Amino acid sequence: MNRKSGHVRAGLRRRVRADTPCRSTRRAILLAAAAWPALAWAGAVRAQVKPPVVIGWFHADSRESSADYLSVFKEGLAALGWKEGSQIVIEERWADGRRERLQPLAEELAAKKPAVIVAAPTSALPAVAKAAPKTPIVMASGGDPVAWGLVKSLARPGGLITGSTNFSSNVAEKYIELLLDAAPKVKRVGVLAGPIIPGVPGSALTREAVRRSAVQYSVEARFVEVANPEEIEPAISRLAKEGAQGLVVQLNPMLRVERRRIMKLALAQRWPVVAGVREFAEEGALLSYSADALANYRRAAYYVDRILKGAKPGDLPIEQSTKFDFVLNMKTAKALGLTIPQS
Repeated sequence: MNRKSGHVRAGLRRRVRADTPCRSTRRAILLAAAAWPALAWAGAVRAQVKPPVVIGWFHADSRESSADYLSVFKEGLAALGWKEGSQIVIEERWADGRRERLQPLAEELAAKKPAVIVAAPTSALPAVAKAAPKTPIVMASGGDPVAWGLVKSLARPGGLITGSTNFSSNVAEKYIELLLDAAPKVKRVGVLAGPIIPGVPGSALTREAVRRSAVQYSVEARFVEVANPEEIEPAISRLAKEGAQGLVVQLNPMLRVERRRIMKLALAQRWPVVAGVREFAEEGALLSYSADALANYRRAAYYVDRILKGAKPGDLPIEQSTKFDFVLNMKTAKALGLTIPQS
């Protein structure tokens, strides 16, 4: 019995050793068990980290000529707590003043699936609206969106477009008045303008405002259209031959991008120049008068913030500019022998 019992105990011991994991296996199991909470925690963290929101930036001008606008927009977003890189990324597209580039670039931007698109000026909006018909659009600056048929009204735009407009025919009507205040001997004014495009009301409205002002102040206005940069020099030459004594630049994206070329040619004619953005005065124009565009672009960040937090674009009223810039280049005034009245 003892011998048999001993055999039984030995057999049991052998079976226990055979069923028990080896030391290396036990260690692997323990390590895996210890790592499981950390792996689960890491998976939960990855699930909580959201990819940055894509914001589209679509501008008809060039980056070189409008970099300040993008900078103040980014500053506005940062002030509202949005961190570029971790929370948002901005996809930029610039048309460099070329109207034919708008639609292809808008399609390219729409393919990036932005949550919202900031677009300017108004001439850029139709391309974006067509390319991304379900994406909210914030107009950072531009003409009258109601006249363009983009929104129902400024107070209740409806649809997916909202933002700011700096359009006012009163501003364009001021150009000749200001020019005559500074250079009262001017009797014939050249007006450099982009072509009137069917379905694009902005240029026609501004041109009519300048025309009314010329009649009011008994000044002869000679309008010359330019469709591309190559036509600028011939247009300036034509105005010089027709006896222009000053120049008003009726802005569009292409003319704004080409402001250095325009100013070089105009100053060679010793013309006092009036334009609608301060960058022209910085390049040598006698004066500029316009809405404060930088304020509008900074305000665009507010609209983006509201939309990303769930607001419907159609419920956000479109704001009109309340702050305006009047810039006078005294160096140019001195070079032209003009005495600027204190008023």
